[in-house]
Amino acid sequence: MPQQSGSDVPELAPVADQTTPHPPRQRIRTGPPRGGSPGVRSPRASRWRAQTNHPAVWTPWLYMLPGLVLFAVFFVWPAVQALQLAFYEYDGISAPVTVGLDNFDRMLDDPRFHEAFVNSFLFLFGMMPLAVAVPLLLAVLVNQKIPGIQAFRLAIVMPVVVSMVAVAVTWKYVLDAQGVLSWLVTSLGISDEPTAWLLSSDWALPCLIVIEGWKSMGIYMMIYLAGLQAIPVDLYEAAQIDGAGIWHRLTKITVPLMIPYVAVTSTMAMLDAMQVFTSVYVMTRGGPQDSTMTLGYYVWSKAFEDYEFGYASAIALVLWAVMIILAVVNYQLTKERR
Repeated sequence: MPQQSGSDVPELAPVADQTTPHPPRQRIRTGPPRGGSPGVRSPRASRWRAQTNHPAVWTPWLYMLPGLVLFAVFFVWPAVQALQLAFYEYDGISAPVTVGLDNFDRMLDDPRFHEAFVNSFLFLFGMMPLAVAVPLLLAVLVNQKIPGIQAFRLAIVMPVVVSMVAVAVTWKYVLDAQGVLSWLVTSLGISDEPTAWLLSSDWALPCLIVIEGWKSMGIYMMIYLAGLQAIPVDLYEAAQIDGAGIWHRLTKITVPLMIPYVAVTSTMAMLDAMQVFTSVYVMTRGGPQDSTMTLGYYVWSKAFEDYEFGYASAIALVLWAVMIILAVVNYQLTKERR
């Protein structure tokens, strides 16, 4: 085979230098320019639109819609109307007349308002031990493994599910001059004459406090019981091994760990005590001599007995402000210990 001449051999391309660095890559922007372009949608906006268009986003709101509508109709709208009426004079028939702050100035010279204000705070101070201390001790008791403790727990919780009207009517017969309590007191020789407890200005308010505390004691006990069952048993076992007695375990372990639950129950008790109405309405109607007149009942009395809806709304606004202040103060006092 004849050999080809050197001129016929194809010339090879030069090999690139491997040490030569590659040119820098340019960063490619996938979003709109920094100045913002109205015609280009950002990825964040696209993701938000995709999420909001997903049916799962609106499903919870659809379930809550009936409750939100009822809340707006029966709470928000009446609250707005009451706030507006607080600055008017209105009897329910004539046209409302603007009076500015006259309704609030009237409270300063109203002795029945002063009596109701003091009675509400007396009710509050009387309810606190029945809502904080006694239910906690009952929760510690029913948390023990004792025969028959389930029946005792049921007996404590049963008044919670009973209507306050039924409870008030029953206790009204018990506290009557011919009732069971008066018969028991005279039989034991404590008193020579039957006592009409609800007709005594000295005993009517304490009786209402005890009845309200007895009825609501079960719900507070159940809240404490849920907290007690969340405390690890190892803490009590370690304390018992170290020689801690029942009192030390209660004060050093149980009570400090129950502070969040105490905050909840004390707030509930304060709000309930400041706006108590049903027991006063059924049993005493604010008497005798306004000794059981509370702010909650006084609001109803001025609105639906005296038809002074503007003044009643002003009192309700003051009551609302007092309850908010009490809730905030209670939160601040218990926040440092939680």
